[in-house]
Amino acid sequence: EKLKATLDAACRLRYSNLEISHLKSKEKLLKKDANKSHPVIFGKSRAMQEIMSLVDKIATTDASVLITGENGTGKELIAREIHNRSNRTNELFVLVDLSSLAESLFESELFGHKKGSFTNAYEDKTGRFTMADKGTLFLDEIGNIPLNLQAKILTVLQTRVVTPVGSNKEIPVDFRLISATNKNLTAMVAENQFRQDLLYRMNTILIHLPPLRERLEDVEDLTNHFIK
Repeated sequence: EKLKATLDAACRLRYSNLEISHLKSKEKLLKKDANKSHPVIFGKSRAMQEIMSLVDKIATTDASVLITGENGTGKELIAREIHNRSNRTNELFVLVDLSSLAESLFESELFGHKKGSFTNAYEDKTGRFTMADKGTLFLDEIGNIPLNLQAKILTVLQTRVVTPVGSNKEIPVDFRLISATNKNLTAMVAENQFRQDLLYRMNTILIHLPPLRERLEDVEDLTNHFIK
């Protein structure tokens, strides 16, 4: 009986430590994110009004969203607006800039790792997919990653479980996926540079953001905002 009690206490302590580690990672990301300034979306042009109407309609669903548009058109702002209007607004909005992610750190950053699983893995790390559990995962510049890494993302989207590097334990995840790119993914599929099945998983709802030169009536409002 004493052995059973000792093992039971050890298990409870282990689960508590894992939860604390996970919460600390979430807190660190949340604090970092909270320090950023997120401008309000401005636009009285017909194009922006239609986009915001669509955002309002889809926000409360869990449909995957693909946002396209040139650099600087506000893809991240639209993604945050969808999150803020969703049922997941009280959970984390987790941003992953895939263009700045080294291939060698891809799995560790997205899926997490166990202490000692590779050189410099001095402690357990919670991956971005796990951090986004119950919240929103925003994969920015999705068109910049090679095919072999696209397959790893597809597997998680299909199974909704992640396995940290150095572990054989599967962790179930529940997140709303929003992706963004400045590339033509359909053309990339035709050129075998992007997986068609991954595009299908990401592209339940498509939002295309026009550049400012195509909605000049928004310039005045934006100018006044920046002057203030």
